[in-house]
Amino acid sequence: MVKNASFSLRKAVILFGLGLTGFVHSQSWENVGSSSVISAGNSSYNNLAVDALGNYYVSYYDVSVAQGSVQKFDGTSISYLGGSPGITQGTATYNALVADNQGNIYYSNQSFSPTTGMAVRKFSAGSWSVLTQATNSIVNYQALAVSSNNTLFAYGSDGSGTVRRYNSNGSWEQLGNAGFAGGATFAEMAVGSDNNVYACQVTGGTVNVYRISANASSSDSWTLVGGTPAGNAYSSDNSYSDIAMYNDTPFVVYVSSTAEGRKLNVKKFNGTSWVQVGNANFSDTVVNNTAIAVSPNGTPYVIAAVWDSSSSDNGRNFVYRFDASTGSWIKVGGNFISSGVSTFNDIAVDPVNNYLVVAYSENGTNLKRISLNALSVNDVKNNDSFSVYPNPTHGTVTIKSGSKIRSAEIISASGQTVNAKITDNQVDFSSTAKGFYLLKVTLENGATSVKKIIKE
Repeated sequence: MVKNASFSLRKAVILFGLGLTGFVHSQSWENVGSSSVISAGNSSYNNLAVDALGNYYVSYYDVSVAQGSVQKFDGTSISYLGGSPGITQGTATYNALVADNQGNIYYSNQSFSPTTGMAVRKFSAGSWSVLTQATNSIVNYQALAVSSNNTLFAYGSDGSGTVRRYNSNGSWEQLGNAGFAGGATFAEMAVGSDNNVYACQVTGGTVNVYRISANASSSDSWTLVGGTPAGNAYSSDNSYSDIAMYNDTPFVVYVSSTAEGRKLNVKKFNGTSWVQVGNANFSDTVVNNTAIAVSPNGTPYVIAAVWDSSSSDNGRNFVYRFDASTGSWIKVGGNFISSGVSTFNDIAVDPVNNYLVVAYSENGTNLKRISLNALSVNDVKNNDSFSVYPNPTHGTVTIKSGSKIRSAEIISASGQTVNAKITDNQVDFSSTAKGFYLLKVTLENGATSVKKIIKE
């Protein structure tokens, strides 16, 4: 799942708003590449990430080679990252994917050969390298996340759920106490700009979010966000939970318990307690295979599939967005995306080219997107409404615009708003790590625009 860390926007995902509801609804999903199916055969356990340059990355269990594969869309064509399919040493069903601010891609998978555990790989400078395993214990559910300073975190289901931090010396260090949630079903993770790591999972019939400092040691303890579960959750039939961040506010999506109808729910933490976003149980019917992304303006987007054997559309997937003006959830791009049964959905956003992107399995891994270019004046337009220089920069840029600037912010490739000093038309983010960033500017008339920035 996504969620993690990618631009993910897994597991955290950059999405700069949607406007005119009727217009967006009328647009349709299009294939990324020459056909919707990008894998050589059947697939499962898809993960989707988008980097700050607008490249798409998809990892999945590749049945054609019985290994894990990762593919990249560079805006023109799709190819295997590293040149060939099957980058793992054996069967790799459960897996995770994330991109850092410097363009590095991290991939983890359930390992069985030559040893059991959680294998982790890094793609950099055109090739894959194998990192030290995060654990040698048997794992299934897992997640990856990166902080704004490019520190990598791995969450594995071993020890009833354990998170580890990857150190510069090539070793893994346990983050907080093991087994903090009493289990790691649908393990997902995100890192906030407040330097806290958030872990989400379903345990004992509830979806729970825990938090700890990114600098914590193994003797520190995770704390339950809000002191209570976010909600009662169903955990069978691929009824995934997922987490995404907005300005250090965690959002979760989950499928309600059987007693509550097994429908979609989204909640967020308001600093004190978990609150419902829109109506509870808002999907048309029973669902599964869920994932979430939240835009910098706080708009959540969720993907799910029908799981109702009495429905002629059983298994087909769809995307909702939350309309804050009406307090309702609205489908994006029509009622359904897939033509048949879809599984292992993930969702992310390409903010550079303004697309909402989804990955799912239907006779192989499908990669589709929908254009978000035709937006209202309150939404992001990737045009020349402002310029920025110097770019690349060592940490300070000047914004030039014909309109008065209301606000500006710097967003990392992992979807976090990073610390920046903004004075008049200058933005100083020299305290951040080198890599790719997005500069989002809001003009006096409410229009917003985004540009890529490289910090050297």
